[in-house]
Amino acid sequence: MTQQVQALFDKIWQDYLTVTPSAKKIHQLLGSGGDVINDHVAYRTFNLPSIGLDKLAQHLTKLGYKACGDYHFEQKKLVAKHYEHPNDTMPKVFISELLVEEFSPEVQSIIHRLVDQMPADVASREDFLYSGTHWQVSYQDYQTLLAESEYAAWMAAWGYRANHFTVSINHLENFDDIHAVNQALKDAGFKLNSSGGEVKGDETVKLEQSSTLADKALVSFSDVEMEIPSCFYEFAKRYPMPDGKLYTGFVAASADKIFESTNAQ
Repeated sequence: MTQQVQALFDKIWQDYLTVTPSAKKIHQLLGSGGDVINDHVAYRTFNLPSIGLDKLAQHLTKLGYKACGDYHFEQKKLVAKHYEHPNDTMPKVFISELLVEEFSPEVQSIIHRLVDQMPADVASREDFLYSGTHWQVSYQDYQTLLAESEYAAWMAAWGYRANHFTVSINHLENFDDIHAVNQALKDAGFKLNSSGGEVKGDETVKLEQSSTLADKALVSFSDVEMEIPSCFYEFAKRYPMPDGKLYTGFVAASADKIFESTNAQ
């Protein structure tokens, strides 16, 4: 089972690198040429029946993953769950979904038009988690979505691929401090997400997180080609709970700011 999980994430990682070339450089920088342990991978979707959070999760639960935490982001109009594998060297997965019904009729209409273009069985296909978009979207519609929800606009442009991977600082050989990681990244010329501060969270909530700003990549919209924010790389330091085990959950207030790594700067 572990091999199957690894094989899936290898494919997700290769797809992610096609629009996030900085991740390969960062991987080499922090891993000093060796491998790095991936803390978690994040996904986005819409809360519509054919492609809701549970449709993405089914690809994980059949590999042994279990739902472990629920989160609500009121301001961004999102809900989320995170999933863990019994083998704790396998990455956690954080899946969020947009509460489509809470947006304007115009935004709802655009999202429904996108999803209506998808083949009926697409969410059950083996490659769904690294399959990208299954629709045509105009740049004008992208801009309309962007005005109300950066999350929705990102989904319209990029579809089903990892929104970010996350380096586990706990497992790095040459770093054990998130501030040192951030400084190494800045020294190498990478820009960090400073929303809510460069470090989100602290030891009291058992989790510290930081992230790069998303790379820019070219998207072929139905009417024009444009370079827009793609995906980013996150960094997480986890702290032990009273029982000595590392905290494995997420902190909604911090995740709320991490979402902003893909904002059009």
